[in-house]
Amino acid sequence: MQGKKDYQEKLFASFQLSERIPKDNFYRRLKGAIDLDFLYPLTKGHYGESGQKSIDPVVFFKLCLVGYLENIISDRKLIDHCSMRLDILFFIGYDIDEELPWHSTISRTRQLFPEAVFEEVFTKVLAMCVEKGMVGGHTQAIDSAPVKANASMDTLELKVPQEDLDAHLRKVRALSSIDKEEPHRKSKGDRSDRGQRSVTANDRELSAIKGRNKKWAKDQDQRPGAGNKGSKYTSNKTHYSPTDPDARISVKPGKARKLNYLSQLSVDTAHHVITDIRAYHADGKDNQQLPDIVDRLKKRLWKQGLVWENCVADTGYSSGENYAMLEQRNLKSFIPPHGTYKGGPTGFEYIETADHYVCPQGKVIPFTKVFNDYRTGTKKKEYRARKHVCIDCPLRSACLGKSAQEKKFSVTYYREEYERNIARVESPQGRYMKGKRQSTVEPVFGTLTQFMGLRKINTIGLAQANKVMHLSAIAYNLKKYLKFEGKRVNSGAGKLALAALVKSILRLLFGSCPNPRKLHYYF
Repeated sequence: MQGKKDYQEKLFASFQLSERIPKDNFYRRLKGAIDLDFLYPLTKGHYGESGQKSIDPVVFFKLCLVGYLENIISDRKLIDHCSMRLDILFFIGYDIDEELPWHSTISRTRQLFPEAVFEEVFTKVLAMCVEKGMVGGHTQAIDSAPVKANASMDTLELKVPQEDLDAHLRKVRALSSIDKEEPHRKSKGDRSDRGQRSVTANDRELSAIKGRNKKWAKDQDQRPGAGNKGSKYTSNKTHYSPTDPDARISVKPGKARKLNYLSQLSVDTAHHVITDIRAYHADGKDNQQLPDIVDRLKKRLWKQGLVWENCVADTGYSSGENYAMLEQRNLKSFIPPHGTYKGGPTGFEYIETADHYVCPQGKVIPFTKVFNDYRTGTKKKEYRARKHVCIDCPLRSACLGKSAQEKKFSVTYYREEYERNIARVESPQGRYMKGKRQSTVEPVFGTLTQFMGLRKINTIGLAQANKVMHLSAIAYNLKKYLKFEGKRVNSGAGKLALAALVKSILRLLFGSCPNPRKLHYYF
C-alpha cells in the first residue's frame, strides 16, 4: 500500500540537540577537544562595566573558526550557514530556538580584540599539537605568498596633495588615452594619513618610473583591448590606496597586478603543523622579514620546550646578513643563494688565511676596505691591486678592459657564511631539505588559500589582516589535530604492540603461549 507523509508542525516538541549529533561528528569532537575558557579573563579588560552584554568571546572565536573551517569569508553568509547546521549550533552552544548574533557583531568584536588575543589562541592550539607529539621542532620550513586585500586598483590615488595633481602628472607620469577618456574611480573615504599620501621616492627613482611609464603608455594605447577597465601603470612609490592604505601593489609572474598583503608562514616538517604566521606589507622582501620571523618563532618554540635546529627556505630569503644572523642563533640555514652570487672573479683563488685573492697569473690582489653598497645597502669588501702589479700582465686587456689601470672588485662581506650555507644546500641533507620544503610549506599554503578562507583578506588594515591569518592557521591546526588523534586511536598499533609484549612474557614464564584468540578478551 502506498504511503503518503503528511506534515504538520507540532505545537510542543521534545528535542535535545546533543542526541541528534553523531559521536564521530567533526564539530562534536572539536567541542570536546578545545577549551577556550581562558578567553574570559584575557578579554575582560576590553569591555566596559555597564551597558548591554556583548557576544560571548568564546562564541565569537568559535564562529570565526567555523567560517575558516567551512571556507566562508563573509560574516553575513557565516551566520546564515550556522543557523542551518545542527552540529555547528551544538559546537557554539546555541539551541535551535536561540537567535544567533548579528553579523555586524562579528566584525565589531574582531576589531575590538587586539592582535595579542588572536596570537594567544594560536599559541594555545599549537601547545595542544605539541602535547600530542605532532611537532618535532627541529626543522622549520618558511615561505611567503600574497593574499588579496579588500581594496580595488581602480581607487588608487597619487601620493601628492590635491592641488599638485596636474603638476605631478606632468612630472612623473605619462598619460595614456585610457586615462584621459576614463578617469579612475574615487573611493568613498580616505583612511590614509598625510605621510602615506606624500611621495617618498627620490629623483632617481622618479626618473626611472617616468621612463617605464612612457614605454608602458605607448604600448598600452596600441595593444588589443586597450579600453579595458583599470588598465593603467601604477607603482607603490607614487600611488596609495585610500580604501586600505596598508595594502600594497604586488605582482607575480603570470598574474595581474593587485593590492595584496604578504603572508609569511612557518611550518614544522614533522606533521605539517603551522608554527608561525604573520601579515606583512606586500612590497617588502622576504630576506628583510626573516630576522623578525626567526626571533618570534624561536621564542615560541622555546616556550613549548622545543629546540629549533634547521631553517629551510627558498632563494627569496637569501642574503649574507641572514646567513650570519642564523649562525649567531645556532641555526643551520638551508637557503639556496641567488644566482648572481659569486665568491670572487672567475679564475681567481681566495686565500682565507691571508684574506686576499690570487689571479690566474699568480699575482696577489689584497684586501683594502669594507664599505656599504649605496645601491643595495649591503656590506661588502673591496680588493684592489696596485697599478704596477698589472702593468706587464699578458691578460691585462681581457682582465681590466680598455680604461681601467688596476684590478679592483668587491665581494660580499659575508663570503664565509655564504660558502658554509652553499655546502649545506648541496649536501645530501640539503637536497633532502629542499624536498621537505616543497612537500611541506607549499601544500599548506595551497590548503589555506583554497579551502581555509585565506583567498582574500575581508578586513581593512595590517593589524586586521594579521588576525585573519591567525584564525585561518588556527582552523588548519585544529583540523590536523583531530585527524592525528583519529589516526592514533583507530590504528590499533598500541594494542598490537601490547599483545606482542604479553605473548613474549608468557613464553618466557611458561615456555608456551595460550590460544591467541583468548588474548582478545584482555584488550
